Amino acid sequence: MRVFLDSSVLLAASGSPTGASRAVIALASRRRWTLFSCHYCRTETLRNLPKVGPQATPAFDTEIEGAIRFVKDRVASENPLVFPISKDRPVVITALAEKCDVLLTLDRTDFQSQLGGQVYGMLIRTPGDWLEEELGKTRAG
Repeated sequence: MRVFLDSSVLLAASGSPTGASRAVIALASRRRWTLFSCHYCRTETLRNLPKVGPQATPAFDTEIEGAIRFVKDRVASENPLVFPISKDRPVVITALAEKCDVLLTLDRTDFQSQLGGQVYGMLIRTPGDWLEEELGKTRAG
């Protein structure tokens, strides 16, 4: 499973050791999920880490950054993409270019119309909603 993490998820994982965002990272190797993000999200995360709290930067540096495969930003797609927020288009396009199965975000404002849906077959979910779906499949199967 290929999982793309938006900067909001990287920030939440850095700020809280007990939230769903950190759980995705903690479960990734056991579940054979490959975690992706892009350099755009990494830069945005690094810029905002000090706002999250004093534990956020050390957590990102030691527990989170090494678990993520940061890939080149993509700004164009072969397929038409109508996405209302221009700053988030590179995130969606990069996730699609990396053939991710799901894009995880906590940005309910910019991704409001896409949360719970999909773009070209790639799911867009919050970490908590996605974990419930994934862990529910494991229990049911």
